Amino acid sequence: MTEPAHPQPRFTVETAKVLAEVAHNRQKDKLKRPYREHVLAVGDALADFDDDIRIAGYLHDIAEDTPMTRQALLDMGVSERAANIIERVTKRLHENPDDYQAGIRYIAEDHDATLVKIADNAHNSLPERVKALAEKWPDKPPVTRYDDARPVLYAAVPVEETRKILARINPWLLNELDDMLDEADDTDYEFLSYDAPEADTAADTAADTAADTAAGDAAAAPGETGSARD
Repeated sequence: MTEPAHPQPRFTVETAKVLAEVAHNRQKDKLKRPYREHVLAVGDALADFDDDIRIAGYLHDIAEDTPMTRQALLDMGVSERAANIIERVTKRLHENPDDYQAGIRYIAEDHDATLVKIADNAHNSLPERVKALAEKWPDKPPVTRYDDARPVLYAAVPVEETRKILARINPWLLNELDDMLDEADDTDYEFLSYDAPEADTAADTAADTAADTAAGDAAAAPGETGSARD
């Protein structure tokens, strides 16, 4: 008798979190801080989205900074969709890895990858981190490119999705987002009239009242249709 095949265990968000901690355990960032703190923060910032996006958030740098391959991730049970997101945000896999802004535009072509990159960008742009990097590289702080990337990323997804991410990982960027939205709004509020709809409504009401009155008069005087003109 053939033994029933056991389904492969589902790769969960918690599995991704553990894998991220292990894979990046000994790595340090530019400020010599544990790199795992960054990848965990990015994954946590995507808590309002579905599991594939959250998994990609925790593993967004695993193909960039470790020997882990797409096939290895798939073999572990990572979905095709999550693997696609991870690949798209992996700079070394881009057509021109040295062109950062071109890479951002490529990422922004995909909704899911954009959400992950917004979270990544936001954590790299935390005020205390920006200050520390500026002190370390006073001539050209590395965060300049993050500033330039945000308008491209923000324009690629619904604004409420961006707000959810920023509120979790870097609330200081919410004011910048609002400023961008204000600049993009070309409505001329100085000459915007708020009374026109009310005037139209009043005119419609008057017309309806006159019509009702005329109809009532006609009903009250049957047979006088011709003599009224004479």
